[in-house]
Formats: sequence, structure tokens, C-alpha cells
Amino acid sequence: MKLVVNNTLKPFVNNPKLYNPFLEEIAERIALTHVALEQSREPDEIFRLQGEVRVLRSLMRLRDKING
Repeated sequence: MKLVVNNTLKPFVNNPKLYNPFLEEIAERIALTHVALEQSREPDEIFRLQGEVRVLRSLMRLRDKING
């Protein structure tokens, strides 16, 4: 299964016309999540937002994981 997923995603992560806008969108979402994190008061909301940033950052490393 892992090999199939890697081969399916390789054309996406190695195509700058597709992958660079994807990275820009992820970076924008991280920035918006940081703003929400700074304004949060509830611990549950803070933990959720921290998890969101963690997932978004893992998506930014997708190319390294697929090509690794």
C-alpha cells in the first residue's frame, strides 16, 4: 500500500507548478492558525489548534517523505 501511495503522490510533489501553490496554501493556513492560537483562552481550543499546526507542518514535509 505504501508503495502505491508514494507512486501516486510523486507526480504531485515533484511538479513545482502544483506543489508550490500547495505549500503557499499550507503556510497561509499555518499563519491563520497561529493567529487563532494567540487569541485562544480555552485549553481544549489551544490543544486543538496546536494539533492543527502539527498536521499542517507534516503536510509541508510531504515531498521529503514521498521522495525519501
